[in-house]
Amino acid sequence: MNKTYKTKYIGGMAFEMTLDDHHKIIMDAKAEVGGNDKGPRPKQLLITALTGCSGMDVVSILKKMRVEYDSFDMEVETEASEEHPKVYTKIHVIYKFSGKKLFEDKDKFEKAIDLSHERYCGVSAMLSEAADLTHELQLNEL
Repeated sequence: MNKTYKTKYIGGMAFEMTLDDHHKIIMDAKAEVGGNDKGPRPKQLLITALTGCSGMDVVSILKKMRVEYDSFDMEVETEASEEHPKVYTKIHVIYKFSGKKLFEDKDKFEKAIDLSHERYCGVSAMLSEAADLTHELQLNEL
């Protein structure tokens, strides 16, 4: 499957990318490096892509498993190299679920997360080639 994406320079340090002919993302730099902070930094969007990709997988898998929860949040901790190009060297994703009787389904939560990282999430697969990508599960029973 081949796709072409278009990105347009819109001034200063800002760029606008059009996805699927109608979704637009503006990327920009901080003011101290010449930007106007009109949007996120490109590396931040890598982490956004990771959480979106894996999160969608996990929700879909848990739905098929009929696992119930009240809320689902993700947190990502990163470490980057000191030298240019400053790349992520470590990425740690924390999957946080809240609800009743979650520990009864702990194995299912873990399986859904593992399946996302090991089989379904293309973003996870790509980033794991470049950085130490780890994850953990946190359950908060109400």
